[in-house]
Amino acid sequence: MTSKRGLHIMSSVASPDPAASPSGDAALIPKTGLIVPRAGKVGWVRWSIGILLFFAVLINYIDRSSMSVAEHGMQTEFGLTPGEMGIILGSFGWSYALMQIPMGMLLDKIGIKWVMRAATTLWAISCFLTAMVSGMGLLLIARLILGFAEAPIFPGAMKVTGYWFPRSERGLATVIFDSGQRLSNVIGFPIVGAAVAVFGWRGAFITIGVLSVIYTIVFFIRYRDPKEMNRRGKLGDAELDHILSGGAQHEDAPRPNPFANLGYILRQRKVWGMSLGLGCAGYVQWMLLTWLPGFLQSQMHMNVANSGLVTAVPWLVAVIVQYLLPGFWLDRLIRNGKSSTLVRRVFITAGMILAIAIVGTAFTHDLIWSLVWITLGTTGITIAFSVTNSLPALIAPEGAVGATGAVMNTVNNIIGTTAPIVTGFIVQFTGSFAWAFITAGIMLVIGLFFYIVVLGRIEQIPTPEERAAARAAGLKV
Repeated sequence: MTSKRGLHIMSSVASPDPAASPSGDAALIPKTGLIVPRAGKVGWVRWSIGILLFFAVLINYIDRSSMSVAEHGMQTEFGLTPGEMGIILGSFGWSYALMQIPMGMLLDKIGIKWVMRAATTLWAISCFLTAMVSGMGLLLIARLILGFAEAPIFPGAMKVTGYWFPRSERGLATVIFDSGQRLSNVIGFPIVGAAVAVFGWRGAFITIGVLSVIYTIVFFIRYRDPKEMNRRGKLGDAELDHILSGGAQHEDAPRPNPFANLGYILRQRKVWGMSLGLGCAGYVQWMLLTWLPGFLQSQMHMNVANSGLVTAVPWLVAVIVQYLLPGFWLDRLIRNGKSSTLVRRVFITAGMILAIAIVGTAFTHDLIWSLVWITLGTTGITIAFSVTNSLPALIAPEGAVGATGAVMNTVNNIIGTTAPIVTGFIVQFTGSFAWAFITAGIMLVIGLFFYIVVLGRIEQIPTPEERAAARAAGLKV
């Protein structure tokens, strides 16, 4: 029979014999009863969509990091004080965090295609505006526009993976787009730095704007939701069936009232467990992104050039592990019939425990050992992030992935943006980074509590209508 989620369920799933097993173009997923097309018959269009998301996140993060590379030239030209420059650097985060939930609601109500088209166009415009500014006020406006424009990217990417990938492929699909932000730390700074050196800071923003325009054009041409792509003959029936039979969310599901939907999501314990757990991991990630070069320069006595190279090492290792573990291995375990909830909870828990190794940095003055502890911590955080970023598409009520992902991202950004401030004051009052790393460890332990105790089973939250129907039938929900 076929359930409302579009899954083809075997009438019996207990060790089917060869005669009862599907053949030809179909295959039975062990222990699940799911019948899907054989891998050899399925196309690869969905993975091209994953690569499209990767470049969206990569270019986004290059846009964001460009200001820190170009700040010296701006500060000199406009006569900005360090305090004024700090306001400019932080302004992106204000509109970005503020617009997360509204953009998530918009994604659920209007759909991915048009929201993302508008967003990609607007972030390209903001890059050109930055290159044209003549003072602090206009520079501030340009950065606020960029934060507004980039707010839908992560909720949108989560919603896209919910539409385009079966549950057994969500690990790798999420890793692909999530790795864009980490690789931007490795390749973004050299690209922007070279552009500043050759063209000046204004020319650098024009260069980034051109990259953004190219991406906007590609997205306009390439992205459609799966069923529309299928109608246009760009997605084969076998691949569409593979996506839908594997538990993808339905793009034509009823789109709920955004405000009522948001209220319902905010009452769900799973959403808060996921969001607060990620926020605690996000605190440590923000600390590393903002203070790691300063730690290496002030406490490890490295020069600026060398600290930049060393900073790239933990992120490179983290990306490699990210593809191997939550990417390939997680999906393989689930395809082999392991419990989706158990596998994802184990990966998140193991990642958070591994991340606690960062506390070791507080107890050494040796550069090599510091790098070891920081690399272990960065890798653990990356594992936890990768798996958690796949959760909104797995637990959100039908039609509400955008809002659920936006709530998670808002909480993550609110907690994460406190890390640079808290770390700065700790270093100011103690004269070292030791207690900053210990505080990071405490935050990770708190995050473990939310993941283990509050999140619970990783399963889809029923819609209000489904919950009401179940109660009317006397079922426990």
